[in-house]
Amino acid sequence: MNDSNEHSCDQETAASCDHGSCGCDHGGDQRWENRSLALSGLLIGAGFIVRWAAFGPPAFQTALFAAAIVAGGWFLLPGAWRALRQLRPNIALLMVIAVIGAALIGEWAEAATVVFLFGIAEWLEGWADRRADRATRALLELAPDTARVREEDGRFSERRVGEVALGAIVSVQSGQRIPLDGVVTRGESAVNQAPITGESVPVEKAPGATVFAGTINGQGSLEIEVTKAAGDTTLAKIIRLVEQAQAQKAPTQRFVDTFARYYTPLVTLAALLIFLVPPLFLGGEWNVWLYRACVLLIIACPCALVISTPVSIVAGLTALTRRGVLVKGGAHLETLAKLRALAVDKTGTITEGKPRVTDVTAFAPATADEVVRIAAAIDENSSHPLAQAVVAYAEEQKIRPAKADNYQSQLGRGADATIDGRPCFVGNHRFAHELGVCTPELERRLAEIEKSGQSVVIVGHRPHAGESGGVLGVMAVGDAVRPKAKDAIAALHAVGVAKVIMLSGDNQRTVDHIARAVGIDEARGDLLPDDKVAAVTQLREQHRFVAMVGDGVNDAPAMATANLGIAMGAAGTDAAIETADVALMQDDLGQIAEAIRHGQRTLRTIRVNITFSLGLKALFLGLALAGHTSLWLAIVADTGATLLVVANSLRLLRVTPSPT
Repeated sequence: MNDSNEHSCDQETAASCDHGSCGCDHGGDQRWENRSLALSGLLIGAGFIVRWAAFGPPAFQTALFAAAIVAGGWFLLPGAWRALRQLRPNIALLMVIAVIGAALIGEWAEAATVVFLFGIAEWLEGWADRRADRATRALLELAPDTARVREEDGRFSERRVGEVALGAIVSVQSGQRIPLDGVVTRGESAVNQAPITGESVPVEKAPGATVFAGTINGQGSLEIEVTKAAGDTTLAKIIRLVEQAQAQKAPTQRFVDTFARYYTPLVTLAALLIFLVPPLFLGGEWNVWLYRACVLLIIACPCALVISTPVSIVAGLTALTRRGVLVKGGAHLETLAKLRALAVDKTGTITEGKPRVTDVTAFAPATADEVVRIAAAIDENSSHPLAQAVVAYAEEQKIRPAKADNYQSQLGRGADATIDGRPCFVGNHRFAHELGVCTPELERRLAEIEKSGQSVVIVGHRPHAGESGGVLGVMAVGDAVRPKAKDAIAALHAVGVAKVIMLSGDNQRTVDHIARAVGIDEARGDLLPDDKVAAVTQLREQHRFVAMVGDGVNDAPAMATANLGIAMGAAGTDAAIETADVALMQDDLGQIAEAIRHGQRTLRTIRVNITFSLGLKALFLGLALAGHTSLWLAIVADTGATLLVVANSLRLLRVTPSPT
């Protein structure tokens, strides 16, 4: 029931709010509020018992109801006083005016009930905020406070995680939570990574595997080398981003806030006119029209409307966080619901991102070993997946790379270096064309490889100092399609994504082959980073709401151009978590469809809440003006509407399974 940006606590504490009228969780303050609310209810009950039993003078009843107003005023007075000082009417001020008006005409019982029921509604909102925020708090408790650290003498001792240095070795026994991000150095075990990635099945870990703080060790014992300080772990980053996301306002919420900012003063003015005009100009009774003005103030309070969006957004964000989908704010959650086109990178998104060399073709007089030796020498300097596949193949074949000098990367094409005093290159089909070294024999071999959906790595000599270059050989590199990719694309179409397009720097034949295999609508190959940006721009013009799925680093320009940037497999990848608007902690493309479905469900819930709130207000405003309602009914209707909106919003905390 918070009115727009108003809070009933000091601005210094507003950021940490989490209770009733301001969202604060001030510990002792909240306990006093609960007690004051209970006391107010008891005093009202006592007042009605005294009235019904006709016990004591009327002044005694009035005193009980007045005391109930004072006891319950904790929820009203601070916010009303600040609104009065700033000359910005808010919900609390409207309620105070209505209570004073009711008291002036002798309706002390109704005035006290208004205060009490308003306090109940405020308490309900605070409870809803705490309920939706519970998952974030649970994240804070995932990582243990201490770790067993190996000392110089080889023995292990307990230390606070904040005191553990990078590179230290920590021991994690069976069933314990892992205290810090790191790499396994000894032991094997299955680790439950659900708190970070949402994966339901434990992941096997062996020496060299990455583990995350807050995850749960299985049956084995592990020794882990710490790679991140306590404040820099993946879990710590998730907590910070979730807190920031919940603080950001979605477009719908900004609309509601703006609406309330203008609506509240207008309602105050309308109530004043209803109180003054009939008695002054139409001969109406002052008591009657003061009462109707008070009823109008209470009915018009946009409590349910104001709470309709923030509770829904927080609940929606929390539910997705539990499933390993990190959405950085309500605005991005709403964008998810509106997506009509999706651009996806190939490597690591549709495919597993672990390419391997499947074949080497050497052109005489070169040999296959010579082709691998030169290619590995150049690719040792690159982190590109295809380059790493070449280097790994050389290691498997026990071929020692040559010595490479003057290495230089050629963006979107390959790389070159000087080997044995001669300039050499590795690269794609485009690079070979640009160097003028393509031959009919090479084209035939490339066509065979590309037809099978594999990538090509061409190895050769660059033209230099009057010497013509030439191709030494071709390596075929395959990247397996993810097993669930086809189902994921079908699920995207099912949730309303009209077009899925694959954007890749790989050759067109390869991307066409993969697109057909998984059901992608369109594939574009041979793209440079700028080409991907242009493609995303074109998609936005055609479909308006577009997302780009990539790794959060290489595809950053295209992701920034899209309405929404989505990073896959972000667990442990700082750049992906920081860059993307939505980070999927698993390498699971199917999570995107689930996130879109949940975004649509959140948006539907918000719209239902807003429609219900405004419709109920319109109905009761009409009844109030006609004199067919009362303060009792007004506050009960307002509190009931708030309760229904909260209950409807909290349903979003449960992520429903995808329909099959």
